Amino acid sequence: MRWIAPTEKDLATETLEKRLWTAADELRANSGLTSAQYGQPILGLIFLRFADAKFAARRAALDKVATGRRGSRVDEPTAYHEKGVLYLAPAARFDGLRDYPEGGKNGKSLGQAIDDAMRAIEEANPQLSGVLPKAYSGFNARLLKELLKIFSTIPVDLEGDSFGKIYEYFLAEFAMAEGQGGGEFYTPLSIVRLLVEILEPFKGRVLDPACGSGGMFVQSARFVAEHRKNGATDELSIHGVEKVDSTGRLCRMNLAVHGLEGTIRHGGELNSYYDDPHNAVGSFDFVLANPPFNVNNVDKDRLKDAVGPSRRFPFGLPRPDNANYLWIQLFYSALDASGRAGFVMANSASDARNSEQEIRKQLIESRAVDVMVSVGSNMFYTVTLPVTLWFLDRGKPKERRDKVLFLDLRNIYRQIDRAHRDWTEAQIGFIANVVRLYRGEQVDLTFGGAEADAKLRDVFGKNPKYADVAGFCKVASVKEIEAQGWSLNPGRYVGVAPGEEVTDEDFKAQFEALNEELETLTAEARKLEETIAKNAAEILQP
Repeated sequence: MRWIAPTEKDLATETLEKRLWTAADELRANSGLTSAQYGQPILGLIFLRFADAKFAARRAALDKVATGRRGSRVDEPTAYHEKGVLYLAPAARFDGLRDYPEGGKNGKSLGQAIDDAMRAIEEANPQLSGVLPKAYSGFNARLLKELLKIFSTIPVDLEGDSFGKIYEYFLAEFAMAEGQGGGEFYTPLSIVRLLVEILEPFKGRVLDPACGSGGMFVQSARFVAEHRKNGATDELSIHGVEKVDSTGRLCRMNLAVHGLEGTIRHGGELNSYYDDPHNAVGSFDFVLANPPFNVNNVDKDRLKDAVGPSRRFPFGLPRPDNANYLWIQLFYSALDASGRAGFVMANSASDARNSEQEIRKQLIESRAVDVMVSVGSNMFYTVTLPVTLWFLDRGKPKERRDKVLFLDLRNIYRQIDRAHRDWTEAQIGFIANVVRLYRGEQVDLTFGGAEADAKLRDVFGKNPKYADVAGFCKVASVKEIEAQGWSLNPGRYVGVAPGEEVTDEDFKAQFEALNEELETLTAEARKLEETIAKNAAEILQP
């Protein structure tokens, strides 16, 4: 199946985000600063503008209801906190900083004034303690003045999640500009959105043990809000772990901009391989993650006590110096009896051999593997390699217990530019509903709308019902997976649609399958030869 969507942009919202980015990036180019030096301070100023807009709206509301007996509460921090709004002391308000003299005032530079504003916000709002950037005194005052002018053009009456979308847009642009380093904290929006649409995290405890800037949490909350039409996102309990302290702070700012709260552990010596700050085993309803791939030099001696049933690594430690199967087990073991996980993984993990194959076999035999998805190249900003999305479900019903759905999405995408691809809302809605058909759930077109509906009917009939489609989707039994050497590579199962060319990747998968079959037959032939020789020797013995 092939569905290449035309490039199109939502001009109504992107104009503002892109205009802000273009203006801010031009200033960076003239400043001599790198994207890495520039990123967090810029995101901090967007956060400041967001916090100020929310504060001003709450202050106006408090001013209207002021009574003569009790008096005004406009200067009471608790009057803001009780509505989930940050309190801003006079020195931390955006307009005052925008109008601050470029040459400084009373011996204090503009950069120092912004640093003090960030400290004042943290002091009045302890949940942000140690989170906000405070390195503005090292910036050129002209640059800061121009940036404050640019961000002052963001309308304060933006509704819904508009500030969050601006923050996300800047995160994505910084990820693209910074290359590999930036990509470590950013998973492209369409990948996250598909994970969430398939996982359906309506309520419960959500864990991301490699949470980066928190995109998985933001999209989970957005999923609830959209699919339940004003749904209560506070039914999600957010828990994250981030090794890099500065990225963990980005995550906490991201949650705050989206009106979310969570327990995010980050920095110091914290490391998800060795540390379990949320006592995760068996305690989460959902796990979402995009962990670093193919990490080596993990000290396995430190993990020995966490190996075994009902522990963090229930299926044992892989012998190769590669952490992929450590992450996969961390995700599996964190789930409760009905928990679901969705995560990004290197393609190589689906077919890895030897001890990793044995771990994968145990995972498949646990009946937790639900859906496997092949994703084509160029979907990430900083790497071109294709990846696989894994979905686990520890509460699979009896009728699906011995089945796994394989999807091949390598021919479904939208070309953003020469080097990058994504999925449209309609494509994501279509794919998520194919999974719903497989699960026997009702079609939900909240995301994807009429275009997703039309595609669904085009491929699966007027009254859509799941069926295997060559080159796109295939439901395989555990027995079939065993016959394929416990491979979870979708290319081995979905095949190629009539008329489509076999790609190099398909050829490799088919060749490996045939080679495995040849090895098995050869081994059986050797055993038969030995048996025949032994029997012949006994018959001919005098």
